[in-house]
Amino acid sequence: MPPSAEPKTAAGATGGVQSLERAFDLLERMADAGGEVGLSELASSSGLPLPTIHRLMRTLVACGCVRQQPNRRYALGPRLIRLGESASRLLGTWARPYLARLAEETGETANMALLDGDEVVYVAQVPSRHSMRMFTEVGRRVLPHATGVGKALLAGLAAPEVRALLARTGMPAETQKTITSPDLFLDALRQVRETGYAVDDNEQELGVRCLAVAVPDSPTAAAISISGPAGRVTDEATREIVPLLKEVAAQLSDALAGGTPQV
Repeated sequence: MPPSAEPKTAAGATGGVQSLERAFDLLERMADAGGEVGLSELASSSGLPLPTIHRLMRTLVACGCVRQQPNRRYALGPRLIRLGESASRLLGTWARPYLARLAEETGETANMALLDGDEVVYVAQVPSRHSMRMFTEVGRRVLPHATGVGKALLAGLAAPEVRALLARTGMPAETQKTITSPDLFLDALRQVRETGYAVDDNEQELGVRCLAVAVPDSPTAAAISISGPAGRVTDEATREIVPLLKEVAAQLSDALAGGTPQV
């Protein structure tokens, strides 16, 4: 092999990796922008030159990951749906040992949920050992304003983003205790940020309380929770359960980042 061959191969490999990293960065920026953007918006947010973005977008369109709209803006493509669904199922599978620990040590049903668009979707659950227990079907979608996991997830967003989401979804009352005012909901999110956990106090279903925390540094916005009868998930029980929730969320975060599972 000529002496110059190896450097060329290495340079080509380096360029390919850089293009791959940039392409994934653009996809994530599109998702953060709501799934549809223009090239100028991508150039502004990413700092990449327009010709580079145009070249990468052509490649993403060709493989079905992005599609060009009639208005010449770009939207996330249908090929990503299958990838996202598979990733969500895997995320739920990876979380199960951590949820099992929560269910075992608290005696209540443990859940994991993701923020998907404007909705919360439950991706994993380990039921309580008690005969009287809460059950949420995996795959169920709910509006975030009436759930503990929804509050935990939205607490990480800026107030204007939360108001925009609530304007799109509305705030229907699931019970007489559901928060239906955007201002009061933002106050509740401030409390979540201060305490590090969220509470659904009979807001989704009468007689049920839920405690939830966000999974820090999760690759996608995720939260874990326990839910049970209000007679068991008391204020006294909350003081014992919340530290465990935070500990398990941190361990799950490490595992998702490639660290060694600690359960």
